[in-house]
This record gives sequence, C-alpha cells and structure tokens, in this order.
Amino acid sequence: MNRLTIALVQQTCTNDHDATLTKTCDLIRQAAAKGARLVLLQELHCGPYFCQTEETTQFDRAEPIPGPTSERLGALAGELEIVLVASLFERRAAGLYHNTAVVFETDGSIAGIYRKMHIPDDPGFYEKFYFTPGDLGFTPIQTSLGRLGVLVCWDQWYPEAARLMCLAGAELLIYPTAIGWDPSDTPEEQERQRSAWETIQRGHAVANGLPVLSINRVGHEPSPDPAASGIRFWGNSFVAGPQGELLAKASNDQEELLMVELDLIRTEQVRRIWPFLRDRRIDAYQDLTKRFRD
Repeated sequence: MNRLTIALVQQTCTNDHDATLTKTCDLIRQAAAKGARLVLLQELHCGPYFCQTEETTQFDRAEPIPGPTSERLGALAGELEIVLVASLFERRAAGLYHNTAVVFETDGSIAGIYRKMHIPDDPGFYEKFYFTPGDLGFTPIQTSLGRLGVLVCWDQWYPEAARLMCLAGAELLIYPTAIGWDPSDTPEEQERQRSAWETIQRGHAVANGLPVLSINRVGHEPSPDPAASGIRFWGNSFVAGPQGELLAKASNDQEELLMVELDLIRTEQVRRIWPFLRDRRIDAYQDLTKRFRD
C-alpha cells in the first residue's frame, strides 16, 4: 500500500456523553463515506475536558476497556471497515484510572491500546489527579494499515517518546490532543503557544522521517470553578509529512473533518537522503536516562 486516506475528526464536546458520542459516530461515518480508511479522534472525545478542576465525582466518567463505549466504536469500525483511533477515560480497577487510546481494526476488534505516559499538572490541566501514568511503554500498535505510533497530548512535547516509537518501527506518529488557551492571555502569547505546539511536533516528523498527525478539540469549555475563565481549545489539527511539511491544517474555531492522502513511500525516500537513524551516536547517549546532569 503506497497511499492512505486519513481523516482527523476535530469537534466540540458537551457534558451529554450520548449526544457527543453520537455526533462523533456521525462524523466517523462521513469520513468513511469520503474514502478515509484510517480515522483519528481527539483526546477524551466523549465529553468535556473534565481536568480543569479536581473533583472525585468526575471518576464516574471512566469505564473499562472493553466497555460500552469501546464496544460501540468497535462495532462502527467493523461496519465501516476502517481502522479507528479513539481516546477514552479507562477505569482499570477501583482507584486506578488511565488516559487511554484504543485502536480498532477493520473487523471491529481491538488491535491494541496505549496509556498516556506523560501526565501534566498545571492550572486548568490537573491530570495527575485523574490519571495514573501509562505502563505499556512506547510500543506501536500493529494494524492492517501499518504500525501506528499512538501517543497522547502531553506526550507530544517529548522527543524521546517520538524517537522510541520510531525505533520500534512506527510508520505514523499520531497525537490525540486537548490543548487550548486561557482566554485571559494576550493574542501574542496565545500565538506563541500555538506556534510552539505545532513546531515541536513538526520537529518530531523531521527528526524521525515520519508523518505526524495531531488531532485537537475545538471550542470554549467553561470551568466548573466560577473563578476560572475556562479553556478555549484552539483546534488547528494538522498533518505534517516526514520533512515537517504541512500537508493539511484545520481552523482554530470550527468543527471539521480534516482529510489527507498520505504517500507512505516518502518515509523511505526521505530517510535515504537524511539518514538520521544511521548517524545516531547511541554510544554517547547514556545520560538521557538521568533526570538532570548535575
């Protein structure tokens, strides 16, 4: 297979789980009707980004995998004969929860899962309260469309994560995401943040000679804390080629299906002229496993 049509589903989310998931499923159907064989969903797409505050009742949103939502999404992937990347709040056991990406095969089965490894803890993004760090490592998920290097949101800032996926044979790097602005930030600061987010991921594409697909949510979501201003998720979902070139990009304020056809041969071509993996000095990188060189 030399070419692959992919759809990134950028959408708003509400507190109504069933209505939000139904909308997501409708968008997945639209993507498949337009020829997408691989469909990618944003981080925690079944509802609002609940990590803006720390509240134990939010754990009621979690469910096991397999569970009701994964079964519904798997059935849809099987019906449409697509590979689908979803993002769920996983209840692994009482008091043990993960931010988990689930990859469904074209027959509806679960090809594999990835549990978010890097967990942030910042104002408005209190994820350490909710999520245990992943324990499955940086392992690509084998599908009928290739080996998918699925990472999640905060993982996208770490070149080590992208590199380890690459070294394990990933053919695409995929980042379901929920990132946005504090509405009180200046327009200049907002643009610096958005630009940094795009730049770091395009850098992963260049350093590893792989396409990068980043799927972000969009729209303003108020905080449960009346003193906080909420988050305006900035959209801008995008696809970059193996030299970091932008192949497709969504808006910052609209729901949309971002469709792109990838040339899967380009990784081989690019790596022949930029053989970064050949020239890595693996004999000199031991200190990368240290927290800091002091």
